[in-house]
Amino acid sequence: MTKTLIETTANKLVNAFLKNKIISPIPRKYSKKLPEAEKFRKLCESKIKLPIIGFKAAGTGIPLIKKLKEKEPFYASVYKKNVLKSGKKVKINKSTLGIELEVCYQIKKSFFKSKGKITSKNISKYISHMSTCIEVVGYRQRKKGITSFGDLCSDFGANVKFLLGRKKKFKRINIKNLKTNISNKRIHQNVNGNTNTVYIHPLNSLRFVLNKVKKDKINLGKNFWVFTGSTVGVVPIKGKGLYIGKIENLGSVKTIIV
Repeated sequence: MTKTLIETTANKLVNAFLKNKIISPIPRKYSKKLPEAEKFRKLCESKIKLPIIGFKAAGTGIPLIKKLKEKEPFYASVYKKNVLKSGKKVKINKSTLGIELEVCYQIKKSFFKSKGKITSKNISKYISHMSTCIEVVGYRQRKKGITSFGDLCSDFGANVKFLLGRKKKFKRINIKNLKTNISNKRIHQNVNGNTNTVYIHPLNSLRFVLNKVKKDKINLGKNFWVFTGSTVGVVPIKGKGLYIGKIENLGSVKTIIV
């Protein structure tokens, strides 16, 4: 029996994901529009048997949503193999898009038994810890730039690696307005940001992801992380070496780009 084009394409991208390879761009029909890209992402994820550590929000910058004429952000699964401790090395290539600095939350497994929608009023009871993280984003395809959220979503949410800072017990801090910064002193690159650029604020982004996970009837049966989206946009990686990210009142995280 001949495999359909979508199956063949998914198998190629999954192989690239598992073996850290770069392939030719996938057909545009799987990445041009977000609904088709969502279906393609779910097909690819269904073929991977590795443990999932959580989910990422992406496309959380409201100016970018408007510019690309999208309706809302999207989410994707994050695999344990792609989450490293702060300070570890990350290898980049020509398909790497950049580096991001984010707030992330560890969610209790009791979330999976929750009834009804997650709201700003009930969200706190499902959060155990919070942390800073760096995400390196990019494609597993020979392509550059972002023309739609479908480009990112269809390629495992464009996740390359996450670097996780020290986790802290969750408490209510002024998450709606915290200064953030990512820098590489060796090449004099310094970018400031704010948590208020993340889909209004990171807890709102978290609420968005958790309701999507509910809608898709996913149950990991364990505690998991949600990475809420960049506070600094997609920062071009202008050189190799040590990148340090800092979020006011939350902590720091670092990675060495090689």
